[in-house]
Amino acid sequence: MQATVKWVDGVQFLAESGSGHTVVMDGAPDHGGRNTGPRPMEMFLLGIGGCSSFDVMGILKKSRQKVSDCRVEIEAERADGVPSPFTKIHLKFVVTGIGLKEAQVKKAIELSVTKYCSASIMMESAGVELTHSYEILEQAL
Repeated sequence: MQATVKWVDGVQFLAESGSGHTVVMDGAPDHGGRNTGPRPMEMFLLGIGGCSSFDVMGILKKSRQKVSDCRVEIEAERADGVPSPFTKIHLKFVVTGIGLKEAQVKKAIELSVTKYCSASIMMESAGVELTHSYEILEQAL
């Protein structure tokens, strides 16, 4: 896996993934940025959310759950000072569908966070307190 991050100006950077996709990262105005993209540490949280959601949806699809929407709401805390790594990350999955089985949703999330999602496993092994929860919503007909 490869990626390139190129400085544009100020605290703005253009990141390109090995698969050829680009994203702008920028800082807040009070740090010299122009707020044209997410902060690098926000990108990290987005990556964890994407990694675990990818797993959860794949597992739910294999278990033939009728999912119409899935989102993960992420809350994180960082240490004070410099550096300021994440100390706590909470993933709340909100899964919507028709007749979803709670046991299947719970199992999918557990498997993702503890076995399949490299990003969440990496954070836990680094000492970050990683927690998760879920909410199941019945799709309105």
